[in-house]
Amino acid sequence: MGAMMGRYVFADKITIRDKYAPGMTITDPVEAAEYFEACVEHTMRFGPARAKAEVIERANLGYYAGYYDTETAQRVYHLFGAAHPIFGTTAPTPEEALAAGMKAAKAR
Repeated sequence: MGAMMGRYVFADKITIRDKYAPGMTITDPVEAAEYFEACVEHTMRFGPARAKAEVIERANLGYYAGYYDTETAQRVYHLFGAAHPIFGTTAPTPEEALAAGMKAAKAR
């Protein structure tokens, strides 16, 4: 079952791409707030309280933005108060990204 949140509708079962790719193109703060609310409401359907759902969505948006160019990522961080869960709001160099990946692999 999907919920109507303005122009955004998220089915219970949705791919990460289908949920987060729309957020990468948003530039308007009003639209960003509407989209973020839809993301939070979707996550809350699975149990987390609002505060936890907001934390989850900011981390997910920050992570997903890490796959985009620096300009897009910075816009996403700003619009949603998001940050990449490993790199924060900075763009890592290739060496920093490799080192972070190696550190994470060793921790397993």
